[in-house]
Amino acid sequence: MNAPSSDQKSGQLVLPGERLGVIEEFVPDAGTYVEDGVIYSKVVGRALVDFSSRRVSVYALNRGAGIPQVGVTVVGQVSGVQNDTANVRIFRVGNKELSGVFTGVLHVSDVAMKYVESMFEVCKAGDILKAMVISDKNRTYHLSTKAKELGVVYAFCTNCGHMLELKRQGMHCPNCGRIEKRKTALDYGQ
Repeated sequence: MNAPSSDQKSGQLVLPGERLGVIEEFVPDAGTYVEDGVIYSKVVGRALVDFSSRRVSVYALNRGAGIPQVGVTVVGQVSGVQNDTANVRIFRVGNKELSGVFTGVLHVSDVAMKYVESMFEVCKAGDILKAMVISDKNRTYHLSTKAKELGVVYAFCTNCGHMLELKRQGMHCPNCGRIEKRKTALDYGQ
């Protein structure tokens, strides 16, 4: 069964991942993404097909919810850490809740202005961090914490799970006394 043509979609409610057309026929615009030459909706909203300019876009229904965009600060929870990358489940854009589930990648080269050898010095799984979206290439949100106001805002002890306190010598666990390293944001713990 063929997907509905784009002229049938104009004005209709569409869901994330719903096919809107192909790049040979239309230019993708706001609220869309392209995969293998097919244009899909990125958000829940109304499809708009402009046949004069050959553009297809989606206008989000829920203006209060957001999606990550390049240049915007996001908040997320670290879901996994490897030596050179950390995966982050993004749950907030600025002060707006998200309209879906998004994952970002933080690379060791985008962590700080100085050289950082390993992501294990920056964050651990379970930490909450604030980062800036620097790219959304290939539907992957690439993040950076280079600015002073970006980094871990809540960190938890890898030994006992208590929230770490920021001290001069590093991150200190008030429960077990363990000291750990993190790249913290200026507003850590607030």
